[in-house]
Amino acid sequence: MTIESIIAQGVVNAVKELYGADVAEKQALPSATKKEFEGDLTVVVFPFLKASHKNPEATAQEIGEWLEKNVEAVERFNVVKGFLNITVSPDYWLGLLHDIAADGEWGIRKVTPESDLVMVEYSSPNTNKPLHLGHVRNNLLGYSLSRILEANGHKVVKTNIVNDRGIHICKSMLAWKKWGEGITPEKAGKKGDHLIGDFYVAFDKHYKAEVKELMEKEGLSEEEAEKRSPLMAEAREMLRKWEQNDPEVRELWKMMNEWVYAGFDETYKRLGVDFDKIYYESDTYLEGKDLVLGGLEKGIMFRKDDGSVWADLTNDGLDHKLLLRADGTSVYMTQDIGTAKLRYQDYPIDKMIYVVGNEQNYHFQVLSLLLDRLGFKWGKDLTHFSYGMVELPEGKMKSREGTVVDADDLIDTMVSGAAEMSVERLGEMPKEEADEIARMVGLGALKYFLLKVDPKKNMLFNPKESIDFNGNTGPFIQYTYARINSVIRKAGDFNPEATPKAEPNQKECTLVQKVADFPSVVAEAGRNYSPAVIANYAYDLAKEYNQFYHDYSILREENKEVRNLRLLISYVVARTLKSAMALLGIEMPERM
Repeated sequence: MTIESIIAQGVVNAVKELYGADVAEKQALPSATKKEFEGDLTVVVFPFLKASHKNPEATAQEIGEWLEKNVEAVERFNVVKGFLNITVSPDYWLGLLHDIAADGEWGIRKVTPESDLVMVEYSSPNTNKPLHLGHVRNNLLGYSLSRILEANGHKVVKTNIVNDRGIHICKSMLAWKKWGEGITPEKAGKKGDHLIGDFYVAFDKHYKAEVKELMEKEGLSEEEAEKRSPLMAEAREMLRKWEQNDPEVRELWKMMNEWVYAGFDETYKRLGVDFDKIYYESDTYLEGKDLVLGGLEKGIMFRKDDGSVWADLTNDGLDHKLLLRADGTSVYMTQDIGTAKLRYQDYPIDKMIYVVGNEQNYHFQVLSLLLDRLGFKWGKDLTHFSYGMVELPEGKMKSREGTVVDADDLIDTMVSGAAEMSVERLGEMPKEEADEIARMVGLGALKYFLLKVDPKKNMLFNPKESIDFNGNTGPFIQYTYARINSVIRKAGDFNPEATPKAEPNQKECTLVQKVADFPSVVAEAGRNYSPAVIANYAYDLAKEYNQFYHDYSILREENKEVRNLRLLISYVVARTLKSAMALLGIEMPERM
């Protein structure tokens, strides 16, 4: 039972005994005392005035006296108007410290056979370009959310849907066929996803030049020129051939996709993310088409004069949604309908979460409605984890123009930046170990910076700011962890299983209380789908510890029991920091 629950239950019992009234425990839950007042926890007594028939100060005084007398964890109290500020006994914190040290998975709930199953979809790349900064935030959010949900006792299936078909894929394929001259990743000395991305950019370059020429030579508007573009017509014809299983087109598609998958796998490995199941749009879109055509027969969908199939969502305050084009090819919505059906066939899913940027809010609103109309009871229960866009100081990124920040280049930049920042700190360390630490620190800086921001907000990513060893950054927390490990190594004879006999001072009690908050922080992050809650908790804990480290001697402390107490506090802080950062997918170097 947490100290908050202990105090709340005590208040419930006090109100019952003092005033003969029953109150709900949630009404009595305390919050952290504001720093300008003495105390650890504060109970607001206004809800109990009806029962006490007394003013706030008198009511708080009586409840405080009852708690001080009857609840062992309460050492003393003070009253500020209708606020009862409670100071928790050092003995309570000492006992809790020992319990935390003995619990190897403090704050982490176990997954059981009875746990519900949550599927989390993230990444969702297109096979016409490499992963970029936007994908990095998506992957890190999805992976971290999966870990947080697991830490809250859920079974989790991490899944990915690869958008491996469609007009954008055909653009890269057509460009390679026209201008590739048989180039392969091996011949080019490039990762496959980078090579294919080059051809996507090349298509757009030639297409724009073609449109411009049509406008100049034939006096067409831009819209007319785009419709008349022979290059775009070829790409659409290639898509039709793909859907008709043309052997030559399909063979080219398979070869180029394999290049991309090899590149993706390398990037995923470097980012430290993975998946339990990968779905491919080329497999799921036919399921979606069948469901849409079935809905057409039942009158759920309608066909326009040009042969295209639509859903009328005007009764739901939306508009008409295209599901099948006039030429019979499908759109993203059709694929997502098919994917959803296959997933629920494959797994007994209790909750489905889509990690997709906020520009797709409308898409998932429509998907939920369509799945419900098609008879899937879970349609209305899907969750769109909608997150904001990430930009650079230079502005927005554009794939077609080749101005995206490539994920691999970004990782390289972060790791090399960490190596440069760490040269003096790493000293005479062997190069292999120094390189590994630079990798951890660089990726830790990247991940933490992208995850510490409320997911719903748009954010600006500044690589230089993210790798600072001071302030709210990943390296600051990693360095705190490494510092504690250094202290414990130098202590030599430290035993985390021994119970110190020294009474903790106020600062030490505050640190224990901060560590004790970890389970509720994990629960909050799970409820709100917010890795930022974990990230900012880790920073606050690291900052609190560094203040303690600055103010109090540990290894030079002459009183052995006080020394052991401070070592034990250091030990549980380090372990909690490591657990918190692991939920963000961040590794912690043992030394820096």
